[in-house]
Amino acid sequence: MSIKAAKASDRTGEADLHGRPAVTMRRRGACPALAAPMPTGDGFLVRLRPAGGALTLSQFASLARSAAAHGNGILEITARGNLQIRGLRAETVGQLVADIDVAGITVPDGPAIQTSPLHGIDPEEISNPAAMEMALRSTLHDLLASPRLAPKLSLIVDGGGAFGLSALSADIRIVAQSGADWLVAINGDGEAAMPVAIGSAEAAISAVGEILSLLATLGQGRRARDIDPALLRTRFPAMDGIRSIPPRAAGMPLAGSHRLEDGKTILGVRPEFGQMRSSDLIALLDLAQARGATAIRLAPGRGFFFIGLSADTVPAIQIAAARHGFSTQPGENSEHIAACAGAGACGSAFYETRALARRLIAVAPALFDGSLTLHLSGCAKGCAHARPALTLTGSAEGYGLILNGLAADQPDERIAGGRIDFAIERLARSIEDNKDAGESTAACLTRLGATGVSKALRQE
Repeated sequence: MSIKAAKASDRTGEADLHGRPAVTMRRRGACPALAAPMPTGDGFLVRLRPAGGALTLSQFASLARSAAAHGNGILEITARGNLQIRGLRAETVGQLVADIDVAGITVPDGPAIQTSPLHGIDPEEISNPAAMEMALRSTLHDLLASPRLAPKLSLIVDGGGAFGLSALSADIRIVAQSGADWLVAINGDGEAAMPVAIGSAEAAISAVGEILSLLATLGQGRRARDIDPALLRTRFPAMDGIRSIPPRAAGMPLAGSHRLEDGKTILGVRPEFGQMRSSDLIALLDLAQARGATAIRLAPGRGFFFIGLSADTVPAIQIAAARHGFSTQPGENSEHIAACAGAGACGSAFYETRALARRLIAVAPALFDGSLTLHLSGCAKGCAHARPALTLTGSAEGYGLILNGLAADQPDERIAGGRIDFAIERLARSIEDNKDAGESTAACLTRLGATGVSKALRQE
């Protein structure tokens, strides 16, 4: 949402009895945008995506200072590359919005439109998705602003390139093709989404408008998966003739340094488990700016890129990043863990998720071959990961272990609080002992099933 629009709708115009601006609360399950922050266990949470996912280092530092002044000092980068600020209070939300405005940060109206973090600078890019995003917002402004669209409606504009977005799922995908064409597909990631139209940028924008109109007609809360295929074919009669374009293979990893054609180096950085303290972030940003970094690009995978570095400055920034709790090396086990804020940062959590994550990395390395995600959820809400995973849900009684599901699902096994390290170490050892040659951890876990896992956990 644009900052001015956020002020208008959050204003809450009317103040409360103490003269403070009222806050429009967002229901759980909706996106906690600036105009409607979501109450959580540690206060209000807001999520924002700056225009193009881009910030100057000064802007990012301003956000970090504001998070410390008006929240609990915790910032998070989500799996989709959006920024979250935690621990706000009703009376400080408006102050955060004012700080964002003063910093010159633009947060567009309507649903977030995901673009590659390297848009405009990636030499392998087919078309610049930032230009397509601007055209979509300009041409379809009224549709994108419709209150009848689902709060979590997701759009992706994938211009191709070294850091593609094929792994991300979306309601609507607009994907650059050779010859200046764009493919429009719905409901899925790069492999599973259903193609509905292909053509010029103008034709693609028109197709997106048709889909948005269908969704608005269906009513608030409906997603692309809810569109009747027969109705879809009446709007897009040529869709069955579109040849599905295979998605590009996974490109560069987020963490690590990468050389661009102009000789500049970009450095991918991941806060540990996507979470960072404002003081650590500010210290790293100050060093990077002093070493010549010119911009920040938020990235899917819970991290961001420093843009504009020279190669000789990278080692010092990597050392400083590690000192402040950031990873700059690809392939670390923490990449495969989705951990919520946890106890101490969120009042709803029953355990310290990040502390447990560090212990499990040490005692159960067999879990982290990259074939599965370990979701550490402090409670049954499952804020950190919305897809099925190997999940540990906290409760007053201890932990619920879910082999392939969500935090709110019925546990396959319950584990007493004091035995969690032992239990997971036992599980990892059982996987190592039972793996067939070439078998992944995820495949072995599936083969063992609930019965095999229960047996492993009960062995002494």
